[in-house]
Amino acid sequence: MRRPFRSLIVAAAAAALVLPLCTVTAANATPPGLSDADRSALRNQAPIDLAVGSAVWGRQQLMDYDPGAPTEYQQVLGAQFSSVTPENDMKWDAIHPAPDVYDFSSADALVAYARANHQQVRGHTLLWHSQNPAWVTEASATWTCDDARAVLEDHIRTVVGHFKGEIYEWDVANEIFQDTWDAGGVRLRTDRNPFLKACADDPVALLVDAFRWAHEADPDAVLFLNDYNAEGVNAKTDAYYSLAQEMLAAGAPLGGFGAQGHLSLLYGFDTSLQANFERFAALGLQVAVTEADVRIPLLEGETGPTPRQVATQAERYDAMLQACLNVTACSSFTVWGFPDANSWVPGVFPGEGWATILEDDYSPKPAFDAMLASLRDATPGVSPRR
Repeated sequence: MRRPFRSLIVAAAAAALVLPLCTVTAANATPPGLSDADRSALRNQAPIDLAVGSAVWGRQQLMDYDPGAPTEYQQVLGAQFSSVTPENDMKWDAIHPAPDVYDFSSADALVAYARANHQQVRGHTLLWHSQNPAWVTEASATWTCDDARAVLEDHIRTVVGHFKGEIYEWDVANEIFQDTWDAGGVRLRTDRNPFLKACADDPVALLVDAFRWAHEADPDAVLFLNDYNAEGVNAKTDAYYSLAQEMLAAGAPLGGFGAQGHLSLLYGFDTSLQANFERFAALGLQVAVTEADVRIPLLEGETGPTPRQVATQAERYDAMLQACLNVTACSSFTVWGFPDANSWVPGVFPGEGWATILEDDYSPKPAFDAMLASLRDATPGVSPRR
């Protein structure tokens, strides 16, 4: 049976809103009006050295934010999470819609909301093969490597510089490796990523410079590689491990490796996530679960998942969190949005759903309860994890 906690978190968040803003440095520092006694809040029960976050779409969910009259969604977001990731607002098509045009409006709204609710922001993403505006797709057909470098450098320096001091972790390079099932196997996406394609003769040099440009624009942000199917030790993460070594040897300011954590009950769970994180941590990198959700296949005509599916989903969310908690270099754990009504899953994976940790009325699923219990057990809220 689910605990009726919605009214508690809404009331706690509302109390926080009437108090003045103060400077907060800890990843999950409790905002005014919330305390460790609020044991239903993920952000309050997490160890102080672990940010617990959610993806959010600023243009859809935060543009109308009024601290005096927040929506229920905004209240829950502020009460539960110490970190937010822009699901779309910092991607190229949203923030750089034309060659000489940058649109920071929705991303600025997200950052302002986070500041008001004493949250940190994960930047996402600076280099990706998807969601590029038409002008990039069209222009890249004739780019030389120098052309691509100039466009990418301007973008990175402009975007990272705009948010200097506001972003604690940046996904600089996202999904830059193919999968084992792609033509050619695991290799850098020099066919689909327009920037890597233009610089296919030496794509690693471009990646090193992308991280350098980002670091020069904001020296305090930790800069990440990020990908899906990157949870366990496998061919793809072996490639990332080798790339990380090569980039570090070249002097790149690479600071972290992120495993997205988009899982499905249609497949098994890779239990080597902790071992994978440990080997990247041994390189001196931070690690993170950056986009966690667990899809459930729903049969036609079903009204919801089976009890067994619900239990398995909770186990997998918690297993990802436990792997993060067991590696002190794991600096953040982010779920990819909430509730199910906001999830990207049904639109991309027909026949699957129920992937988030909160119901559409914001009541907690067993996955939420499992995560909350594990955060409490890891030295809640007042000290680093055990």
